[in-house]
Amino acid sequence: ECIIGADSHTCTYGALGAFSTGVGTTDIATGMAMGELWFKVPSAIKFVLTGKPGRYVSGKDIIIHIIGKIGVDGALYKSMEFTGDGIRNLSMADRFTMANMAIEAGAKAALFAPDEKTAEYSQVDLADVDWLYGDEDAEYCQTITYKAEDLVPVVACPSQVDKIRAVKEVEGTELDQVFIGSCTNGRLEDLKAAAEILKGKKVADYVKLIVTPASRKIYRQAIELGILDTLAEAGAMITHPGCGLCCGRAGGIMTDGERVLATNNRNFLGRMGTSKVEIYLGSPKTAAASAIAGKIVEA
Repeated sequence: ECIIGADSHTCTYGALGAFSTGVGTTDIATGMAMGELWFKVPSAIKFVLTGKPGRYVSGKDIIIHIIGKIGVDGALYKSMEFTGDGIRNLSMADRFTMANMAIEAGAKAALFAPDEKTAEYSQVDLADVDWLYGDEDAEYCQTITYKAEDLVPVVACPSQVDKIRAVKEVEGTELDQVFIGSCTNGRLEDLKAAAEILKGKKVADYVKLIVTPASRKIYRQAIELGILDTLAEAGAMITHPGCGLCCGRAGGIMTDGERVLATNNRNFLGRMGTSKVEIYLGSPKTAAASAIAGKIVEA
């Protein structure tokens, strides 16, 4: 399907093999009224992922690494197509995260060809969607290959999404706050990963850990599975579902000189408070471990 939404991160649907992209209010109104819209067909960059990532390397680390390499305009008005045997080793949550952040490289859309995991998630027969695989003679403007086993946990440093450093390079950077949530990493799998690290431990003194489930459904599932109990016992502040601190409107707005490690998709100046707040972006596992330490550390 071709899907449009009034949010730049609408490209998240690409994890399911859908061409999805964010548009402005005029285009949304036109789509609602006419049922069609004008697009320029984007050229494609092929990202080949081989092998299996390490235990603490998630889809967030992979996509941040890619953005760091190609830059915030490296895929401007192009589609980012993710393929290779390494994709099979990624969960659907990882794929949603990677598709979600394609816009941070300027991409028009992100695309994952469906496999057994996609079919199970979407409850479809793979035989009905095999045409979504790229042709053998498909043309790409660029092909980039990564070995999953070579990738390490990374963070995006203030205040650019492509200002990437390995977590080990910035270990010891003190934090005032940690945020786990957003449409990028507020899924059940993300909350579960954080809870596994926080179980039986406590958030560091004078550090706030704010957890915002991405939706009401995820919130209820996390309650039923005891995930929110584990997070709360560790000292996390659980907020109502939604965007929360990601868009700087609620749940932990920060002030001059404060520093946060967050799992959302952007770390622009003024995103989560004043323009003097330092925002680091990382995975839920890195965020959870850092909340315990009170400073940026590897899980």
